[in-house]
Amino acid sequence: MIEFVLDGRSRVATYMQLVLQVKQALRVGLAQPGDRLPKVRDVAQSLAINPNTVLKAYRELELEGLAEGRPGVGTFLVRTLAGPSLANQAELRDELVTWLRKAQEAGLAREDITALIDTTTRATFDRTPPGDGRHGSRHTG
Repeated sequence: MIEFVLDGRSRVATYMQLVLQVKQALRVGLAQPGDRLPKVRDVAQSLAINPNTVLKAYRELELEGLAEGRPGVGTFLVRTLAGPSLANQAELRDELVTWLRKAQEAGLAREDITALIDTTTRATFDRTPPGDGRHGSRHTG
């Protein structure tokens, strides 16, 4: 079952942080169609947030076709975001864990690691190979 966490420093709205965590869990196979999301009341209590915030997140997931509310039963995931690469993710995750431990041992704080990953990801994915007709993902709005 998904255990939500909030980043109080994030500029992302609380309900959207919940939505993004569900999407991440679906993308990496930690959550699957048929899984029930935690009860609204339980999430609200554990995160000390308004239950309406959780409801808004669950409604957003329903609007996106990822979840379905069943009155009196709960909200269930109905679709996955995991692609064919899911089978390769376990090995890559293990390698990433090793790398993260090395980064910590080298003295990098969590924020340093996040900044390094974010900037490297942008630089890698925004670079368009010569002669390739595609463009990087530099959307501004």
